[in-house]
Amino acid sequence: MQFRQKALSKLQSPEELDLPVRFARPQGRLVLAVTVIVMAAATFWAFTGSVSSKLSAPGILTHAEGSYVLQTPVAGQVTAVLAEEGRLMPAGAPLLTVRTAQGDRPVRVVTGGRLATLVAKVGSVVSIGADVATVERVKNPEDPLVAILYVPGGSAPSIPVGATVDLTVQSVPQQRFGTLRGRVKAVGRAPQTTAQIGGFLGDGGLAEQFTRDGNPVAVLVQLDLSTSTESGYRWSSADGPPDEIPSRTPVSGAVHLDVQRPVDWLLP
Repeated sequence: MQFRQKALSKLQSPEELDLPVRFARPQGRLVLAVTVIVMAAATFWAFTGSVSSKLSAPGILTHAEGSYVLQTPVAGQVTAVLAEEGRLMPAGAPLLTVRTAQGDRPVRVVTGGRLATLVAKVGSVVSIGADVATVERVKNPEDPLVAILYVPGGSAPSIPVGATVDLTVQSVPQQRFGTLRGRVKAVGRAPQTTAQIGGFLGDGGLAEQFTRDGNPVAVLVQLDLSTSTESGYRWSSADGPPDEIPSRTPVSGAVHLDVQRPVDWLLP
């Protein structure tokens, strides 16, 4: 009770009636103002801003028509190789000469294209159906390359046609030359098997790598062309690498998906 009486007498004292009342220090006002501004900016961004996401997938640079594996229809010893890797060959052109029991027989290219890899060598013995070469289905080697990305089947529906893609080329130092730019041109409708991928790429080993985690969906990426770079394509750097990018080069693609709002309205 004594403490209450002392408090009342202190408040009623005329000596303290003229003292100013301090609500907050200047430092506290500054902190309060900054907090209000930050909260207002965060609220505004939550309702008007957007968040972009990326989907990464492995792939390869190639021509749009793909490649095929040339198999020999005869068995015997290879006595002559009639073309070098990189050469453009018309349909039906002889590639190898194989000595059989019935005499020398040619192994011809089925569909015209560029000779990508040559497996058979002079002196090697081949059996019927053996792989002897890989041929890219291309009429003009100057035609622009495309990138084929193999994405998980469950992620494919989220990829819109026209989405921008950044491609990291395995043979190009990314820190120096950046990434290759492109856009999604088409998205496959169904997952592909190892046999289907191998038949398109002409490489069973690559097909097994792309299907290691399940059957993926193929995404066709059209590369952005540029007349100011040596490679003929647009890069995130100003000029890109000083050399051309060969077909069948492995890449890793980052697909920019549609932007998403951080806050969704829930309507009744």
